[in-house]
Amino acid sequence: MWLKPEEVLLKNALKLWVTQKSSCYFILQRRRGHGEGGGRLTGATLEEINEHWDWLEQNLLHTLSVFDNKEDIASFVKGKVKALIAEETSSRLAEQEEDPEKFREALVKFEARFNFPEAEKLITYYSCCCWKGRVPRQGWLYLSINHLCFYSFFLGKELKLVVPWVDIQKLEKTSNVFLTATIRITTHSKERDFSMFLNLEEVFKIMEQLADVTLRRLLDNEGFDLDPDLQEPSQITKRHLEARAQNEFFRAFFRLPRQEKLHAVVDCSLWTPFSRCHTIGRMFASDSYICFASKEDGCCNVILPLREVVSIEKMEDTSLLPNPIIVSIRSKMAFQFIELKDRDDLVERLLVRLKQVHADRPVHYDTSQDDDMMSPVFHSTSMCSDHKFGDLEMMSSQNSEDSEKERSLHLHPEALRAVFQQSSSQSPDLRMSREQIKTSLWNDHFVEYGRTVCMFRTEKIRKLVAMGIPESLRGRLWLLFSDAVTDLASHPGYYGNLVEESMGKSCLVTEEIERDLHRSLPEHPAFQNETGIAALRRVLTAYAHRNPKIGYCQSMNILTSVLLLYAKEEEAFWLLVAVCERMLPDYFNHRVIGAQVDQSVFEELIKEHLPELGEHLHDPSALASVSLSWFLTLFLSIMPLESAVNVVDCFFYDGIKAIFQLGLAVLEANTEDLCSSKDDGQALMVLSRFLDHIKNEDSPGPRIGSHHAFFSDDQEPYPVTDIADLIRDSYEKFGDQSVEQIERMRCRHRIRVLQGHEDTTKQNVEEPPPTPDPPTCRQRTHSSALHSSLKLRVVTPEVSILPEDLEKLYDLFKREHMMSCYWEQPQPMAPRHDPSRPYAEQYRIDTRQFAHLFQLVSPWTCGAHTEILAERTFRLLDDNMDHLIEFKAFVSCLDVMYNGEMNEKIKLLYRLHIPPALTENDRDSQSPLKNPLLSTSRPLVFGKSNGDATDYQKQLKQMIKDLAKEKDKGETELPKMSQREFIQFCKTLYSMFHEDPEENDLYQAIATVTTLLLQIGEVGQRSNSSGSFSQEGGGELQVAALSPEQDSVFADTDTEPTPDTEPTPEDSGTLPDEAEGDWTVSLEHILASLLTEQSLVNFFEKPLDIKSKLENAKLNQYSLKTFEMSGQSQPELKQDSGLLRRRACHTKARTTASWAVSP
Repeated sequence: MWLKPEEVLLKNALKLWVTQKSSCYFILQRRRGHGEGGGRLTGATLEEINEHWDWLEQNLLHTLSVFDNKEDIASFVKGKVKALIAEETSSRLAEQEEDPEKFREALVKFEARFNFPEAEKLITYYSCCCWKGRVPRQGWLYLSINHLCFYSFFLGKELKLVVPWVDIQKLEKTSNVFLTATIRITTHSKERDFSMFLNLEEVFKIMEQLADVTLRRLLDNEGFDLDPDLQEPSQITKRHLEARAQNEFFRAFFRLPRQEKLHAVVDCSLWTPFSRCHTIGRMFASDSYICFASKEDGCCNVILPLREVVSIEKMEDTSLLPNPIIVSIRSKMAFQFIELKDRDDLVERLLVRLKQVHADRPVHYDTSQDDDMMSPVFHSTSMCSDHKFGDLEMMSSQNSEDSEKERSLHLHPEALRAVFQQSSSQSPDLRMSREQIKTSLWNDHFVEYGRTVCMFRTEKIRKLVAMGIPESLRGRLWLLFSDAVTDLASHPGYYGNLVEESMGKSCLVTEEIERDLHRSLPEHPAFQNETGIAALRRVLTAYAHRNPKIGYCQSMNILTSVLLLYAKEEEAFWLLVAVCERMLPDYFNHRVIGAQVDQSVFEELIKEHLPELGEHLHDPSALASVSLSWFLTLFLSIMPLESAVNVVDCFFYDGIKAIFQLGLAVLEANTEDLCSSKDDGQALMVLSRFLDHIKNEDSPGPRIGSHHAFFSDDQEPYPVTDIADLIRDSYEKFGDQSVEQIERMRCRHRIRVLQGHEDTTKQNVEEPPPTPDPPTCRQRTHSSALHSSLKLRVVTPEVSILPEDLEKLYDLFKREHMMSCYWEQPQPMAPRHDPSRPYAEQYRIDTRQFAHLFQLVSPWTCGAHTEILAERTFRLLDDNMDHLIEFKAFVSCLDVMYNGEMNEKIKLLYRLHIPPALTENDRDSQSPLKNPLLSTSRPLVFGKSNGDATDYQKQLKQMIKDLAKEKDKGETELPKMSQREFIQFCKTLYSMFHEDPEENDLYQAIATVTTLLLQIGEVGQRSNSSGSFSQEGGGELQVAALSPEQDSVFADTDTEPTPDTEPTPEDSGTLPDEAEGDWTVSLEHILASLLTEQSLVNFFEKPLDIKSKLENAKLNQYSLKTFEMSGQSQPELKQDSGLLRRRACHTKARTTASWAVSP
């Protein structure tokens, strides 16, 4: 237990205390006459005191040397120990009650310090130190559902850190010169070290879980398949995270379906008849299974599907058999568990689930047949018969119908190997002798350990598998080890229905399958005729129909071909389901995340087990280009078939662990040649030659070389390696990796892989496109995901924004999307983030998110009018009307605002004030600037002399001629702007000029231009009705009727309607109560008028600084979102260069604009 530290005067202390241990900063003493017999000291055990002393030495001793004086050291130590006392107290309270007071206090501090919305739920908190250079800052680490936060107030300085989990690229435990145990968090720009945790391992696990859940939820929605509780972030708790980690370990260890949910984990002992004793371990109870794993790894594992369980009974409790239960299964076996805690409750819950499973699929006992103990394995599910498990038979009312249907579909009734036997160069007697010996060993094993899916799985069976499964038993044992047999028995007729539904359908997937059918083991006679090809087609097409998310990937054809050789057609289908959906999760989806994660894990294992080779491999991607196929095809594509099937044997028994360790064994056998290779090509040749010369002495069939081998025609004999020796070496040298270790590594490397995809996405948005290589066949799908040289950089060539600014914009755009995922109501993720879309279109934002970004980064901020302008901009960019826009559209619009020429900017503004950007329901469509204010009945006089007025008449005529010439360029003409739309256009311009240094000049200029444009619009309106301008008042400017040539602009604008061009109310865009339905001006009118005022030209052509906007946006993005979510008024945004302002529009901007200047 930790106590409040106090200074002790050594002179007096030596009389009463005896020193036990000491260091340059700390001293451990006991009271004279006490504690010598190992009793309790100051309320703590001797072991606890020694443990805490060791913690001080490991975590604090080396750290204190960085401080300059004793006062700082004393202050730091006191603060650290007080924090440890608080954490220890809170952890004890957490064990006693669900919501301890200490946690509530921490939650209040978390909310006050970081000001997140209420939706940001705190998961847990820890006392620790954050290192800033060589100085540790003592404080508190808060882990919430979306962020890692740290707060410190030390030596008068406050430090706040907020790191979104989605920004973390690497989580690792490391050490430095001061500390032996540190958690390092790496983001795109920084590394942060945290240390001095009371329980570092616990903290690291929680961090891994939170980062993994958040990244998969936000970045990998394609493969996100978690418990419903975790799919809703507000439901995530520390307990849920721990349960999720345990659940994933359970599914990975026993290789069970991903939807299987763990309900209970209980310490117990299982009677193992082969050792004649009880084996200590744990029972795992889930939806459909009861499993057992011994504490000693590999000693004994058992999988009991509830559909195989007949009864679960409690036995009499005795001193020798405490709290026993008996689980009986159909094959006349019983499993005795003892020392079960809360036995009654456990049995009750097991019986409820057992009843539910049997209700879904009733069974019938068939006692007419005796168990054939000489049978090599239990009677498996067949295509045309009932499902048998030993002496038990599954009866179904639909069996006869299903059998009839399967016969009509011409499904192949047996394994292809049995039909297409190949002659071997070995003598038949020798071949059969070896097979018979193996079969005999397996039969002996079945008698002692069981012959069904419920068999005892021990180290002995692993050795038998490593020797190679007999050809006659291989398919059946694959079904057992993968538990595909349970799926097969649970879905009678399912495969036949899939085949029937998918037959005759043509799509992209079926075309790809057809192209690859004849590339699947072409050297084997089974796939040199239509029988094997048709079976392969049915299985692949049926699976693509079952799982359209995966569909078909090229490596699946090779794997399925081998499955069909050793299993019946329906069995091969369910084996494929087990591999794709359970044993190799996320391997065969769009981005092959699972395969890339395992490649990254494999690279770490190389550095750990083969350090010499790891140092030589400077570029891991070169090895990945070779080893990827090892994982995707289980070595089937690069080894001779008769050797590779032994690898598949180990894979079905041990899972992905077998591929990891075999890959390490292959590299270890070639380490010397690989380290001496001069380039990647030579290294590839070394591995290809080695793998192509792996033989199987025990194979009864002829040698079938790998059709993917590169060097099969050697000029000189190459050493041959026996597959049995290679597998044995892999288990002996590299078999110490546990499933739990592999799953932890997968979790850690998934973070890196997902962030690697995000970095690649961002680079492809920013960089110019390279010259593409010629397209390759479908089999390159997975390699291109890893080494994509064909990715299109689609944004940079189209905009003038610098790449570094484009990167910052992309980060802001992505963060805006992420914040909506953090705190808003859950919405379907796929429409917002779709990794299958082009790189500049993967993230999409809605109108509210766009409004935030517009306010932060747009140079066209208009006070209170900014939000309205943002809505119009969004409607303009939303071409497909799905209420979402991509990054490409967003950045293209910003590029015009910052880097466009004046005519491009005015054109954009013009488009923002006509449909579809401006709608009848626009919330600012009713302008406060009413019709009398904009009346053109006022004289077109600007306080000038009459001579100047005459000159202006000439200027107007010349402007009309120039516009007429511009229209001949053939560009697509935009619709004309009505008076209502023109009012909104003028209001936007006026709002943009507010608080500009040249504000007064701009107001005067826009008033002049507005008056001119109003006069032009009225000229067009009146010329349309009378062919000439009417005179308005004595002494005012008169304009003669224009000739057709001079009036060409207006003539195009306001021609009399023809039957084909009858104007509609929608086209007019006028208000219902206005009588000026034909009042219009064009873009050319507006642009030419604006060009007459130098102050306006200067405003639109002055250079704009996007960098300062981006810096301010980075500072204010979170606060803007937080204030909106909390319902508070928005704050004054932080300033960097004075460009970003949050202000209310003045009354002057709302009501008192004098658009026409009176004389």
